[in-house]
Amino acid sequence: MLSNQNDNFLKKSAAVAGVSLAVMLICLKFFAFLKTDSLAIFSSLADSVTDLFASMVSFIAVYFSTKPASKSHRYGYGKTEALSAFLQAIFVGASGVFVIVDGIKRLISPVVIEKTDVGIFIMLFSIFATVILVLFQTYVANKTNSLAIKADRAHYTVDFLTNSAVVVSLVLVHFWGFVYFDVIAALFISIYLLYNAYELAAEAIEQITDKELSPEIRQKIHDIVATSPGIHGMHDLRTRSLGDIYCFELHLEIDGKISLFEAHEFADAVEHQIMKEFPGCQVIIHQDPYGIHEDRLDHQIEGSCRL
Repeated sequence: MLSNQNDNFLKKSAAVAGVSLAVMLICLKFFAFLKTDSLAIFSSLADSVTDLFASMVSFIAVYFSTKPASKSHRYGYGKTEALSAFLQAIFVGASGVFVIVDGIKRLISPVVIEKTDVGIFIMLFSIFATVILVLFQTYVANKTNSLAIKADRAHYTVDFLTNSAVVVSLVLVHFWGFVYFDVIAALFISIYLLYNAYELAAEAIEQITDKELSPEIRQKIHDIVATSPGIHGMHDLRTRSLGDIYCFELHLEIDGKISLFEAHEFADAVEHQIMKEFPGCQVIIHQDPYGIHEDRLDHQIEGSCRL
């Protein structure tokens, strides 16, 4: 329980840090854009606006996902993190399209970039602050497996890349006057934003639609069952992610002649091993007499029963 409380505190701290940094960077980049009229800075500003939206959504998602299960939500609220990631993906994709449209306009009618030194200083500071946040979010994501924090970290990783590209753009404009590179940098940033939006949406949809966990995780369940005493087989294994919690449902094949109490002890031992391998997970086990013939989910999906 104490471990869960620490993880929840870390997730909330990372979410608050993301919101705070986004607000600060928006103010700085807006000032830099007013001074320079650089489309690359504007694209980075748009990215920071998406970061603010994303971080606010992440904070709300983390708040709900850390709530305990209730009568109306007996599985808990973990999937709010996946929903938040999907909403972030939509907003990021829209901002990428907006910058591309503005970039095409500036290719047709170039805009003079001014006071690039101010822009360079502000963007360098943005890079430094973003690196600190990403390192903290990486630590939290690795420790808690939070999809909301992972999505927020993805935004700020993109922000780091966009800020770096903007600095290169401003340097080229400042020393060589190559105005078109400002637009080119913005277009490349926008393409990366669209790609990032796709990645976030795909992962969120997989969790929302209960896609099976990785083959490696499923294999670990098979290995645990195969090495457990009193268990003759397993079928109808189903897995899914409830935010940062794994859920496993499976049928164990046990000798039908033993008592229900003994069968329960064998199943309980398997459950404890699974929970030891995946702390905090939810395990639902159904006990079947070994050797009976019945219509199974494995038969419907794969045409055969596999251990």
